Amino acid sequence: MTATLIPAADRHFWENEWLTSRQSFPGTGNFDIFANAHGVLAMHNDDVIGPGEGLDNHAHQNMEILTWVVEGAVWHKDSHGNTETIGTGSLGAMTAGKGITHTERNAAARASRESVRVVQMWVPPHTDELEPAHSTRDFNVALASGEPVVVASGRPEHADSDALHIENRFATLHIARPRTGQTITLPGAPFGHLFTVRGSVSVNDSGSGSGGSTAGDDLVAQPLAEGDAIRFTDSGPLTVTATDDAEIVYWEMYASFDRAH
Repeated sequence: MTATLIPAADRHFWENEWLTSRQSFPGTGNFDIFANAHGVLAMHNDDVIGPGEGLDNHAHQNMEILTWVVEGAVWHKDSHGNTETIGTGSLGAMTAGKGITHTERNAAARASRESVRVVQMWVPPHTDELEPAHSTRDFNVALASGEPVVVASGRPEHADSDALHIENRFATLHIARPRTGQTITLPGAPFGHLFTVRGSVSVNDSGSGSGGSTAGDDLVAQPLAEGDAIRFTDSGPLTVTATDDAEIVYWEMYASFDRAH
């Protein structure tokens, strides 16, 4: 196993009058997002959006875009007739496919002074030019136990689950809210990306992946605080212990971007 720590302070940072964006992969400016991808995860932004603000109508194509709402609510409207408000503890999943335009804004009025915090993630589809689609689901009840929940997946073993479907057969998104002292297990994979949304956790490799469990052992023993991430390659199952009440996002991936099509 190899593991690379991305400290919160080392993330790419961008802001304007209404948006503060901390990016585990650089997503604004003159960057090739696919060259910086890990596995099939090409973008992973931790964004705070001011009240009543957001992005007006803009276009996407051939991308799976997932928006996890950490605090507040997001209003979404797109060119295929979907209008939804996505609340705290809910996930929105959009297949941009052969082309979609949409608006996404903080659902709170400007006078409310209520910001919204989201984690937005992009993975490429395994097939281009698909029909665009959008879906949402509230996972608050499922997350109450603290155990990991599969919230989005394109893998066949999750086809009949409550996970939102994404058009990438190599990727699964897990979210968990472990309580202080609770230990959970995440599946090993050829590629993994673990992000601490809030709280703090400690991480250990509890098995060996195809590459063994040598490089990165000291790294994963370090506690992860809010905004920290670890990228894994060839990991075994991971044991995660919450040192404070925590929320984590974990991508389990079976291809890198250049093998995702």
